[in-house]
Amino acid sequence: MVIRQAEDSDFPVIWPIFQQIAAAGDTYAYRRDISEQEAQRIWMQLPARTFVVESNKQIVGTYYLKTNQAGPGAHVCNCGYMVAESARGGGLATAMCEHSQQIAIELGYQAMQFNFVASTNTGAIRLWEKLGFETVGRLPEAFNHPAEGYVDALVMYKWL
Repeated sequence: MVIRQAEDSDFPVIWPIFQQIAAAGDTYAYRRDISEQEAQRIWMQLPARTFVVESNKQIVGTYYLKTNQAGPGAHVCNCGYMVAESARGGGLATAMCEHSQQIAIELGYQAMQFNFVASTNTGAIRLWEKLGFETVGRLPEAFNHPAEGYVDALVMYKWL
């Protein structure tokens, strides 16, 4: 497994991963019918850095890292992670989260915050807790899950 900084030429391979996750509507607060152009802007252009995970020279995961808030909050970063369905359960999310924390420290961030973790995303919640993140806030019924209806969204935080 290799984690490297993404290049613009990687997006055509990232897009199917992104599209599948967004269309499912159960983990990210992106429009389920998001356009490829908008997804590219969100994932590749707005973040400070975007990375891909390669296994056997195939992109199987991706994450972004960006400043969570400007000004007095600029020491806190935010990340988003996506793993191809075919590669789930193989430790990629763990590897990406650990990698992102190291990159965040190298870039001068002092904390990492996940702003909107659907409470139904129990696998991610367990992983973030295992990696030292704490739930510091709960937004009641803030996430409209396609099967569960309105569920809470969690704010998770870790001082680096």
